[in-house]
Amino acid sequence: MTLHLAIARRSFRRYSTYTAATLAGIFTNCVFGVINALVLMAVWKQNPDAGGYDVQDAVTYVWLGQAMLMTIALFGGGAPSDLATRIRTGDVAMDFYRPVGILGWYLAADVGRAAFHLVSRGLVPTLVGAVLFDLTFPSGPLVWLAFTVSVVLALFVSFAIRFLVAMTAFWVLDDQGTQVLATTAALFFSGLTVPLVLFPGWFGTLARALPWASYIQAPADLWLGHEQGWAALAVLGLQLLWAVVLLAACALLLRVAERKVVVQGG
Repeated sequence: MTLHLAIARRSFRRYSTYTAATLAGIFTNCVFGVINALVLMAVWKQNPDAGGYDVQDAVTYVWLGQAMLMTIALFGGGAPSDLATRIRTGDVAMDFYRPVGILGWYLAADVGRAAFHLVSRGLVPTLVGAVLFDLTFPSGPLVWLAFTVSVVLALFVSFAIRFLVAMTAFWVLDDQGTQVLATTAALFFSGLTVPLVLFPGWFGTLARALPWASYIQAPADLWLGHEQGWAALAVLGLQLLWAVVLLAACALLLRVAERKVVVQGG
């Protein structure tokens, strides 16, 4: 545990050194937050209770999405991208000899990255959104707790998917294709493009059952108070289920890769 904490701390410090990139990212998140909030305000003006949200919920959802964007690395990247690079160069062979498992090492590194982005590109845009718009905030400590747990589970789900995508580099010459497919699915099914509550009928039910819904839609529903009591526990339970299943798949595929695959370049 001490080693994993040290890895996370060093990852946090690594990302904190990119001051200019962080400031530029915060500015970008704020600009897109304003644009998307104005778009959804126009949509909700025509349909004031679309998806069970009011206009204040919709605007809040936009800023939560901007806050979560880099925290869960929706566009990919983070520690799994480092793994993909090491697989292509053959350096991953050294990772198998480390005194800590590869999965635990990269998960700890990604937690450190996510922590930095949460307090920078997560907190700051949310505060900007609160100044510019009338946002909804959690109504009590239990809602805050549920939201916090949901964010942690969202990170685990996101990491597992990115880790699985990165491991395709063991079998393909270039993992960019799988990266693009994974990013496209995340953009659409996470709720970043449009809230999943707007998806109709069975398609909406399916979208909210998929792992990408853990990225934004699940934490947002808990923040907004649309899922409470047993419904909130069901949301967290589904996120936990996906996290366990996907991390188990990562461990299994890693064992297959270690035993069966000759690393490119070495």
